[in-house]
Formats: sequence, C-alpha cells, structure tokens
Amino acid sequence: MNGMQAPRERVFAFLFPAEADNWLAVLRVGLGLQAVLYALSLRNDWSYLLSETGQGLVGRDLTEAILSVESHFVPKLAWLVTLGAHVGLHEETVLDATWTCLFVVGCTLLLGLFCRSSAILAWFLHLCAAKSGGFVSYGVDNFMTIGLFYLMLSPLPDRYSVDWRLRKRRSKDPQLLGFWRRVLQLHLCLIYFFSGLTKCLGSGWWDGSNLWRALIRPPSNIIDPEVLVRWKDLFPVAGFLIFFLEIGYPIFIWKRRTRGAWLICICGMHIVIGLAMGMYLFALIMIVLNVAAFGPGLMQAKRERTAPQMEEIVA
Repeated sequence: MNGMQAPRERVFAFLFPAEADNWLAVLRVGLGLQAVLYALSLRNDWSYLLSETGQGLVGRDLTEAILSVESHFVPKLAWLVTLGAHVGLHEETVLDATWTCLFVVGCTLLLGLFCRSSAILAWFLHLCAAKSGGFVSYGVDNFMTIGLFYLMLSPLPDRYSVDWRLRKRRSKDPQLLGFWRRVLQLHLCLIYFFSGLTKCLGSGWWDGSNLWRALIRPPSNIIDPEVLVRWKDLFPVAGFLIFFLEIGYPIFIWKRRTRGAWLICICGMHIVIGLAMGMYLFALIMIVLNVAAFGPGLMQAKRERTAPQMEEIVA
C-alpha cells in the first residue's frame, strides 16, 4: 500500500501545491489592463465590425450563422441584441452598451473591485465579441479567453484587490490557488510545445521564409522592406531560435536554474514580435500569462539559493 500511495502523494503534491496569491494578482491586473486596452483599441470600429448588416465589414449575421452550425451554445452578440430588442433597444445601443460594460469591467478588474463578477462578465462579453467577429479576430482573442476563463474560476480575490481590503473577503485554500496556477502552467507548456513542433516540422521556419512573409504582409508590414532585405540572413537564425524556445519551454521553464532565463527570453520574444508587427495586445497577453504562471517565486527561489552561499561566506 505504501508503494501505491507514494506516487499518488507526489501527483497530489504536484497538482495541489500550496501557493500564495501573488500570481493571481498579476493575472487579475494584467487581464484588467488587457481588457481596457482591447476595448479602447476597438472603440472607433466596434459598431462597424460587429453590426449585423449594413455597417459591418463582413456582417455579424454571417459569422454567427456559421457559429450556430458548430454549436448553439457558444456565446454571441446576437443573444444580447435579441435581449435588448425585447425591451425596445436598437442594435447600435446594445453594441455601445456592450463596449461600455467591457471597458468598465476591465477597470474594475484593475482595481480588484467585484473581482468574481467582473471576471465572469469580462469573459462572457469578450467571448461574445470574439466569436461574433470571428472573421476579424486572431490569436489575442483566444488567449484573452483562456486567461479570463482561468481568472473567473480561480479563488478570487487576491490580497492586493479592493475587495480584500474593504470587504474583508479572503481566499481560503492555498492548495486551490496552487491548483489553478498549475493548470495555467501546464496549459502554456502544451501551447508552446505544439506551436514549436508545428514550426519545426515545416521548412518555412528553417529558411526564414515564414518570418519574411509575416513581416511584409499588411497590416504587419511596419518595418521598411529595405531593412528586411538587409537583414535577411538573420531570418533563418531567428526562426530556429523561436521554435527552439517554444519546444524547450516545457523542459527549461520548470527547472529552477533555467526558469528565469527562459521566462525572460519568451517575454523578450513576444516584445520583439509585438514591436516588429504591431501586435501589441498579443504581446501583452502572452507576457501577462507567462509572468502570472512562472514569474512569482523567482525572487524567492533566488534568495533561497543565495542564502546558503552567504552563510558560508559569513562563516
């Protein structure tokens, strides 16, 4: 029996480590900032992109019709528009109210006010907008949905929130905090590994052609083509480094000695991609998820490693 219980205990200890809520505070603040910037970036084009017919670039009705074929239970803006029509609200009014609510819950997440309700509402409203605007959404929407999903299920509030200070609400179980952080960590490992594996199996990342196409394709063609031609020999090296960082992520991000360096490299990679291609929100959400998952505890681990060395020096 002892031999059977030991593996179970190790699995339980891995999945339910006792954690502080620092990582949850990073996730909450980061996602609140992300929601605010996301809403502001779409303010002028919100109705244009998400109206049912007429103004929309493609038309929300087509996107939602395709979505309904896949599933009738995926949240979409048509639910809110239909609900608004029952109380006499026009589509434009409902869309404006949806944008305002998304912006407001982003601000309340930043402050840590009504954390649970704000996280649930932010997840739902963003998912409605992302699914109804499927033709104009990209990776940032998927990762925002992932982050908000984990946030709304995590044991909110954290100690840095207004809810914690004013309402005396407390997160009770440190092992539950550890579980949701562990799930986020494992999810990121799967994402990076299979993303890197996909790049590795194709030739476009070995010869740099995929990077070239990404950098010259509108609207990501921020860098002058002459500069790209001048530095074209670095594209194969950059492509190799990208998928090496991604494939190696599940290995080196867990090791204490390499975690800090790998986290810095991954965040640096997203910063460069964001600046070079104008994908600022995508860079931000990836940095938020990575820092929340693996950032907290790095300084403590460093202190634990240096403490014995300092004792030896003093001795």
